Amino acid sequence: MKFSKINGLRGQVVVPGDKSISHRSVMFGSIAKGTTEIHNYLKGADCLSTISCFQKMGISIEQKGDTVLVHGNGLHGLKRPDSVLDCGNSGTTTRLISGILAAQDFDVTLTGDDSIQKRPMKRIIEPLSLMGADIVSVKDNGCAPLKIIGKPLHGIHYTSKVASAQVKSSILLAGLYAKGETRVTEPCLSRNHSEIMLKLFGAEVRTEGSTAILQPARELYGNEIHVPGDISSAAFFICAGLIAPNSEILIKNVGINPTRDGILTVCKAMGADLSIVKEDREKGEPTADILVRTSKLHGTTIDGPLIPALIDELPVIAAMACFAEGKTVIKDAAELKVKESNRLRVMVDGLTAMGAHVIETEDGMIIHGGKPLCGAVIDSRLDHRIAMTFAILGLCAEGETKVLHGECVNISYPEFYEDLRRLS
Repeated sequence: MKFSKINGLRGQVVVPGDKSISHRSVMFGSIAKGTTEIHNYLKGADCLSTISCFQKMGISIEQKGDTVLVHGNGLHGLKRPDSVLDCGNSGTTTRLISGILAAQDFDVTLTGDDSIQKRPMKRIIEPLSLMGADIVSVKDNGCAPLKIIGKPLHGIHYTSKVASAQVKSSILLAGLYAKGETRVTEPCLSRNHSEIMLKLFGAEVRTEGSTAILQPARELYGNEIHVPGDISSAAFFICAGLIAPNSEILIKNVGINPTRDGILTVCKAMGADLSIVKEDREKGEPTADILVRTSKLHGTTIDGPLIPALIDELPVIAAMACFAEGKTVIKDAAELKVKESNRLRVMVDGLTAMGAHVIETEDGMIIHGGKPLCGAVIDSRLDHRIAMTFAILGLCAEGETKVLHGECVNISYPEFYEDLRRLS
């Protein structure tokens, strides 16, 4: 994919459905009784992997445009798959489904692509094992493939070392089947889509500070879900509208869950011309339209409890920082090293290649903004968020930018390049 400098981006865009919520809606619908109707489901490769896994376990799932119908078989209605479950590139699928499978009355093996087979799974193996699960890393390296032999589980109070919604959700899903109460305490609150959706499906779950508390369920019940636009996808257009000259972009129907909206906090701290319009907080997941205009940005510090609320947006925030006056510091973000790629290293290498003044630190980076960027050849490392970040930068840099393996955006946003072209 090749990109050159533009004179501005103008118009409106509707980003795809939230990836985290799409995953959960199919998972919860599959173990619920009755039909779950999901609107605006994300058709990215990751979420299609989730559908495929549950279809292999006997769940009837119909796809009708942007609507997905999941005909759930109840909490104990999954069947042993005839083959290995392939989670593709999806860490969410791998970790969350492990919590469900740990309590079934059959055994199964989970695998994924090369990236998934390098991503850390000890963070779920440990708590699930404490609950009585029989789950092992086949290669004994703490990564997938995972062999899971379903066993009766018991509730625990687990104190997580990382603020991770995937870890928390895996434990809570196992807790649905466990004997006794399940609690998960995090260093700070991670995204709470699971807690919101579990309540919608009839589970007894509550939050006290950064602790989620779940009672075992007798049954979950199918529901209707309207998936908001993914703020992680919207982030690329937020960035583009702020740094590209002569730009004004309206991003429609974006989820602004407080555990996910850290990028809005950062944009305001950097002096962005950003407005929240048509806000709707009547449903479980709040939504709004976001209006951004070209802005004179300044540096800021991003750290601490804010990090879990924008962990997936940090690559594009780093790109935005290159166009801000002064220094931007990102820290407490070591989690970026174990995403689809080592996003810290990849971002530092890519930004440096484009002429940015950026320094990698142990848990983040320091960016001295205001230095003109020039085109370069960027290896996306098959990481969708890296590819989209450098596509945006390519529109604002002198010369031509080439993003290798740009098709990996299909993981979360298949129409990304088309939507970007419409605005230019």
